[in-house]
Amino acid sequence: MSSLPRRVKSEAKALTSEDYELSSLNSSSESDQEEEEWEPESKMAKRPRLPKKNEAKPKKVAASRSAAARKKVKKVAVKEEMDASLPVAPAKDTRTQLLKPKEEDADTKTKTLNQKLKVPIKMEVNSFQGQSSERDEKPSTSVPVVGNHVKHEKSEKDFAFDEPPFKKVKLTTCPEGKPAKNLGGSKVKEEFEMNWDIVQALSEITNVEPWVCANLIHLFQEENTIPFIVRYRKELINNLEADALREVQQTLEELRTVAKKAHAMIQKLKKEGKLSGCLSTALLNCRTLEELDHVSAPYKTGSKGTKAQRAKQLGLESAALSLLHNPMELNLFSYIRPNTKGLLTIQEVEAGVQHILADIFAKDKDTLDFIRKLCQQRYICIQSALAKVSSKSGNEKDIDKFQLYHEFSCNIKNIQHHQILAINRGENLKILTVKVNIPDGVKNEFCWWCVNERWRPKQFLKPELMRILRNSVEDAYKRLIYPLLCREFRSKLTSDAEKESVMMFGRNLRQLLLTSPVRGRTLMGVDPGYKHGCKLAIISPTSQILHTDVVYLHSGQGFREAEKIKKLLLQHNCSTVVIGNGTACRETEAYFADLIMKKYFAPLDVVYCIVSEAGASIYSVSPEASKEMPDLDPNLRSAVSIARRVQDPLAELVKIEPKHIGVGMYQHDVSQTLLKATLDSVVEECVSFVGVDINICSEILLRHIAGLNANRAKNIIEWREKNGPFINREQLKEVKGLGPKSFQQCAGFIRINQEYIKTFCSSKKAELGSHALLTKASAQGKKKSKPTPCASRQPNPLDQTCIHPESYNIAMRFLSLIGGNANDIGKSDMQHKVNAAIQKEGLEDTAKRLNTTVHTLQLIIDGLTQPEGFDIRTDFDKPDFKKSIVCFEDLSVGTVLTGKVENATPFGVFVDIGVGKAGLIPVRNITEAKLSKVKKRRSLGLGPGERVEVKVLNVDVARLRITLDLLRVL
Repeated sequence: MSSLPRRVKSEAKALTSEDYELSSLNSSSESDQEEEEWEPESKMAKRPRLPKKNEAKPKKVAASRSAAARKKVKKVAVKEEMDASLPVAPAKDTRTQLLKPKEEDADTKTKTLNQKLKVPIKMEVNSFQGQSSERDEKPSTSVPVVGNHVKHEKSEKDFAFDEPPFKKVKLTTCPEGKPAKNLGGSKVKEEFEMNWDIVQALSEITNVEPWVCANLIHLFQEENTIPFIVRYRKELINNLEADALREVQQTLEELRTVAKKAHAMIQKLKKEGKLSGCLSTALLNCRTLEELDHVSAPYKTGSKGTKAQRAKQLGLESAALSLLHNPMELNLFSYIRPNTKGLLTIQEVEAGVQHILADIFAKDKDTLDFIRKLCQQRYICIQSALAKVSSKSGNEKDIDKFQLYHEFSCNIKNIQHHQILAINRGENLKILTVKVNIPDGVKNEFCWWCVNERWRPKQFLKPELMRILRNSVEDAYKRLIYPLLCREFRSKLTSDAEKESVMMFGRNLRQLLLTSPVRGRTLMGVDPGYKHGCKLAIISPTSQILHTDVVYLHSGQGFREAEKIKKLLLQHNCSTVVIGNGTACRETEAYFADLIMKKYFAPLDVVYCIVSEAGASIYSVSPEASKEMPDLDPNLRSAVSIARRVQDPLAELVKIEPKHIGVGMYQHDVSQTLLKATLDSVVEECVSFVGVDINICSEILLRHIAGLNANRAKNIIEWREKNGPFINREQLKEVKGLGPKSFQQCAGFIRINQEYIKTFCSSKKAELGSHALLTKASAQGKKKSKPTPCASRQPNPLDQTCIHPESYNIAMRFLSLIGGNANDIGKSDMQHKVNAAIQKEGLEDTAKRLNTTVHTLQLIIDGLTQPEGFDIRTDFDKPDFKKSIVCFEDLSVGTVLTGKVENATPFGVFVDIGVGKAGLIPVRNITEAKLSKVKKRRSLGLGPGERVEVKVLNVDVARLRITLDLLRVL
């Protein structure tokens, strides 16, 4: 994302959100759920039986394939075989092995048929070949073969499935369908090997089952996108949501970064001759960058060297090791050198030995593990206080913002993410001083354990040597271990807070992008302003610009401008006004509300709504806006953008860099790389799940489809302009730069409107018919020419659904099973046939009959039964249209209002109640009982765009703050 400046109004709005946060109360933190560690059971003895069981059948089918069938498959293939697919193994030996792996396969089939519907089916890999007759017997689902040929098959043991839980938790028991093996094997081979297993480390950090982590590692290595995995690989990820996958992906990258840096440091030290066995082990044990920095700091280029290194250079390392292993023979006086600095006296020799011992203790893995475990059991708190310098010379306004943190103390286990970000900001501004307080009891217990347990000498120690040992332990704790622990605690708290802030931004952005579009209306967009006037833009129901103008409503010309506005509204039959929430928004809203109340626009029944204009000004001067509206003034482009945000929010908001949309918390304080990656992923997820009509969508929208990028989107548009509309999804393979992997990732999210294609093909056939005689004459005496694209390509009704091409053969067999026709997709007759078939046989039994999985069958059913033009955004909230305005002075405690959620943060939700200032619902007032039971939620919270009914709890006129209570979600 670029670092374009945000508008002043957006910055003021962000500050307002954080000002509220600084005065909010803590919310209770959730405790982590424990997990019983699961390890896949080895079945090496059974492996030979799997290929043997199916060995004859593939050969028979392959031998019986006709030459015509092979020719047909060859025509469909482009450069290399299309997508791989995953057939389902026979039910008789699949899930019983998962439930009771130690039992024999006998009598398993009968038990499996009686299993509950929830048990997913385990699958094995096979290849997918377009319209081959072989596929009538060998169905596909959704896992690709590694490679391009059928020879690269994987046995069914290479795939792992589980019963999808409702949320991401570790399973404490072995449910039905527990996988016996990971995708691609039980061991994940990484480029940089460490002393810890990356699957187990990933599982511990993200709280995701190990087999799911292993599958995700393989899926990410094969360059699968998150939208594709979430929709078409549900079995391999235990039905996790996109947010959970992003967290796993980010954590995986962090672990790989640590491994890469550790190996780079090892190679560097090895080249310099400084690497020892202990140092190599210590580096390979590191799991975080903080640990790695702690171990490698003394050996970095330009380092002056630690006290321990200087002592070692004086030859005192042997004395330190003797004190631990052979103290009876140690004589420190023998190390005194009158002419050597550092060895002049016995005190200097003891100090050198002490530094070496402290360094050994501070880098010992067992010692660090003990102190970390000890800290987990004790009360460790983070404290902040007003800095002395800021209290004298600081800005009073800035200092007041951090009033809650002038004397603040909280347990690190209970502190909230927004509190950490607030403390960090105050510290960066030099307003606050922050420290981690570890009680003295931790130090005392640690020192006793080191002296009496971990580093207890093997022989009797003289009192003077015992004193050196105790001093060494205390020195190690005070000078090395305590600062390390403080850095680790602060780093972990900040990292978690930043991730939560980014995730919150992502959730808010998703809610905003999926706002239900307002179709079929002519809209007037208004970009408010004082001196330069209010910019107007009227757009048609198809987003065409009908008229643009500038009116001066707040300079004494309001009455004269009202006539112009009325004339425009009547001329274009426009009854909906969209007002941007920037400068002069409140006055502009009052102006229109007054005219509406007086019925000035009669006979039109005019309504208005307020929409966020964050990023509109940045977009209006961007190259994309100049290309889209070359003849329009940049000031008027923002009014067009404001109107289109209501008509189709997704199509308009993807043109703006996500971080400029302004629905986050402390977005300027978090890692910008992490923020950009997450927000871009959310945009890709939203655009993909909504889907795009490839024959009418813009290039900007295509860029955000999973598997596509700016170059591929440009090539698709160029192909469309050159060859006409796409008849079916297979034609995507003809686009330059779009290979089999890109096709696999994007195909399921691209729609082709069948009515449009039928009209196009009809006109094309008529055109071809008019030249029939000429074509026949030119073809006499010659070989048969290659058919035109329209003649060789036939429309496929399944291309208008969410069904992936790799599952088309299963969908067609399912249609044959229920007696349906592909041309009836989305009609009520299709719905009745599907319901009758599922009620008669059941979803799982039907999936077994088709040799597929329940997830794949459910996706096929959804695609066949969803009405034409189905849009997932219809379940989300629409803009709140109003006719009147409420003033801030009208508010009183107990007033009940309706409003729209503007932003969501960990400490509460900001609601626009129409008084020019958003009110805050503290998180403690948002309970599960008050949330809608009908709407499926990703978490216990509200998102931007949702309409709510609230009650005023408190009005702070001086600070313009409103505290609300949530009554219900509308």
